[in-house]
Amino acid sequence: MAIDDERLFENDPPEDPRDEILENCREDSHCAGFKQELEVCQERVTSRSNTEETCTQELFDFLHCVDHCASEKIFKHVK
Repeated sequence: MAIDDERLFENDPPEDPRDEILENCREDSHCAGFKQELEVCQERVTSRSNTEETCTQELFDFLHCVDHCASEKIFKHVK
């Protein structure tokens, strides 16, 4: 008895577009400034041996931009 290949994948869940959407938003021109600020901060912090500076605010700003960009696109896929 052979299994029909098409029936084998009928009940598989659909692919989640979230990862691709987030990656596209990370590279989006709207978030480019925040990404650049984060990278500059990270370079500054890692170049110093003794600093209390963190890049927390820059990270939050970048993630907020990415989340805002992605939320508009992700909710189009929600049923």
